[in-house]
Amino acid sequence: MLAAAPQRTDARAGRGQLMTSASNLILRKILLVEDHVDTAKAMARLLNLSGYQVETATTYRDAVALCAQKQFDLLISDVGLPDGTGYDLMREMLEKECATKGIAVSGYGSQTDVQQSIQAGFSEHLVKPVAFDALRDAIRRVII
Repeated sequence: MLAAAPQRTDARAGRGQLMTSASNLILRKILLVEDHVDTAKAMARLLNLSGYQVETATTYRDAVALCAQKQFDLLISDVGLPDGTGYDLMREMLEKECATKGIAVSGYGSQTDVQQSIQAGFSEHLVKPVAFDALRDAIRRVII
């Protein structure tokens, strides 16, 4: 699940900061694959508010179908999906040139888990619950 970032006293200032940060980025299209529907909605909303165009999928199969229709600048994927793994999904996205960069999200964060993510083609591995600031920072690192 997505952990909430610390509350700001002025919501407009927080949103302005998100928009200003995103305006400097070249990256725009994200494929977000998360099988927990509420988490996917929350993450997509925060990413949209940050200036990204986000498509969501809750299964491996749905992500592959979206890949057949569109190209993405970044894949953010849960590793444990109901019908496959995020590792296999990242490999397929790279093979089909649907997304060339990725961030893995998992409930597990051992050195072996991180290494599997890197071997699959992910640039980053984040452990749940993921604070939005950590996700935003990972996106920045990946696109540089």
